Amino acid sequence: MQNSSPTCSFGTWPSPITAAVVAAGATPLASLAVAGQDILWLAGRASEAGRNTLLRLSAGGVEELTPAPLNVRTRVHEYGGGAYAVAGDTVYFSHFADNRLYRKERGAEPMPFTVPGRQRFADFVVDAARGRLIAVREAHPQDPSSHAQPENTLCAVGFDGTETVLAQGHDFYSSPRLSPDGSRLAWLTWDHPRMPWQGTELWVAHVQADGTLAQPVLVAGGPDESICQPEWSPDGLLYFVSDRSGWWNLYRQADGIEALCPLEAEFATPHWTFGNAMYGFASATEIVCTYIDKGVSKLARLAIGSAALAPIATPYDEIRELRVGAGFVALLGGSPTIAAEIARIDLASGAVQVLARSIDTLPDVGYLSVPRSVSYPSAQGRTAHAFFYPPCNRDVQAPAGEKPPVIVISHGGPTGMAASTLKLATQFWTSRGFGVLDVNYGGSTGFGRAYRDALKGQWGVVDVEDCVAGARWLVEQGLADGDRLIIRGGSAGGFTTLCALAFHDVFKLGASYYGVSDLQGLDDESHKFESHYNEYLIAPQPRAQALYLERSPSHHTDKLACPMIFFQGLDDKVVPPAQSEAMVEALRRRGVPVAYVPLEGEGHGFRQAANIVRTLEAELYFYQRMFGLHDRAAPAPVHIDNLDD
Repeated sequence: MQNSSPTCSFGTWPSPITAAVVAAGATPLASLAVAGQDILWLAGRASEAGRNTLLRLSAGGVEELTPAPLNVRTRVHEYGGGAYAVAGDTVYFSHFADNRLYRKERGAEPMPFTVPGRQRFADFVVDAARGRLIAVREAHPQDPSSHAQPENTLCAVGFDGTETVLAQGHDFYSSPRLSPDGSRLAWLTWDHPRMPWQGTELWVAHVQADGTLAQPVLVAGGPDESICQPEWSPDGLLYFVSDRSGWWNLYRQADGIEALCPLEAEFATPHWTFGNAMYGFASATEIVCTYIDKGVSKLARLAIGSAALAPIATPYDEIRELRVGAGFVALLGGSPTIAAEIARIDLASGAVQVLARSIDTLPDVGYLSVPRSVSYPSAQGRTAHAFFYPPCNRDVQAPAGEKPPVIVISHGGPTGMAASTLKLATQFWTSRGFGVLDVNYGGSTGFGRAYRDALKGQWGVVDVEDCVAGARWLVEQGLADGDRLIIRGGSAGGFTTLCALAFHDVFKLGASYYGVSDLQGLDDESHKFESHYNEYLIAPQPRAQALYLERSPSHHTDKLACPMIFFQGLDDKVVPPAQSEAMVEALRRRGVPVAYVPLEGEGHGFRQAANIVRTLEAELYFYQRMFGLHDRAAPAPVHIDNLDD
């Protein structure tokens, strides 16, 4: 039987997955916690300027604990995370608007217990016996124009608002964890120029009668060992994850340091945000954990002392975090056909109960592209990894012999990871006849430390080569039109995008979302957390100066001949607007078609529904216009300079 669907060129397919559906349909979910049988999480509200609200599921149903205008969010390290803690019926949280800490008891209104100031808090642990929280505090200078870096400490915050520094002297602190009996505190530190996935130190100290800490003892870690996720077992032993073997694996401190389950898999992800958890205790003798094996998440039980993982069946290929309760595990997961959702899995029966979905109503499967994991040869003998999404739309077919335009995505971080969880933002493109290649270039997480360290000193080289190689591989496989290759990326992925367009001739168009264009400017203007990141990614000073000039796209605008569109939050503190604006102006002067979409009220990443719609519609129009696919009767959502109508 012949296909009776109408024939439409790739890139022009009509789709029910509109920009408004993308913006309104996805509720960001994050930050799980368990209190007894109750499960808590944060949900983003794009229609409310992107605020985060705290929800609690108990026997009576789901309750919103923080109605508008409360916004449960912190900007410690600028990326935040770890913005609340729960103890029984009481929650403690940071309100984004004033950086104050609030306490909410069941049935009562939230009340602040710290004063306004320039301090921010994150990663709370409740020390109920001493009437306080223990947290990471980031104190910013009173005079922002001084450009002095904030001071990070480990701090006790009394429920009366008093603040007592418990540990100081390191550049960064995270993961304070109190032993079950309250007698010991564990935490992590690291110092410039390292990032936490390069090298951290795990410390333990006894908590003295007055609440201060005795002399800390270094348990593990160092400049070349990344420790993360310290946790105390119910019987008071300290567990943690270390990459000392080349993979983030589970360890504990007993009679020395003991490896629990040596495996070429990752039981952790980079510390970009606070409060991450990929394992927890079902009992003193059993751990429930998730780990990443070749880019795919798995869930398992680990009987302590057995070194053998017992799989737990789930429908999820990506599990971002989990928390273990009495007889159950709560997790945030997704798959190619499941958008991110929160689920409760009964550990006895294996029954899966979905508690919250990031997308309540999914498009028909006939509009959803299911990716396949691909590996392909790249430069210098490397093998790179990616997910390829072919165009998919049940209502149309492409002309015989036509190959689709393909968008290559370079993820942010750059120590990030592309996952295959269903995202409407990806399906927006594939349902219109674009292919998408989501690249896990060298430097990405999920493939061990050696793969992550492939980017050491090679940012702007290895990541770019892997994206270029992926595009060429698709063309060779007959899966892409070599004359209609696009690259897009945000933040560090924007840098990869700009480098690919400046130093290679494979891509025909590009889109930069708040992308880095000037490495020296990134050093000069970046916040404390990333202020030395370039020493790892490029080189230490003074050797870095020559490489900055060599690799910064802002110094090679004469090589940029491809049309580009730029999107930039005007409140971005990570990549300031000046970086994008300088690139836009350079392209304007050179006569290259360029569009610029500045967004007020947005920072590093866009949260407001109206702006999500605006950016997607502008990007689609830009691609269609440049490839001659646009509807000339439709209004233009963005102005393109240097383009003759």
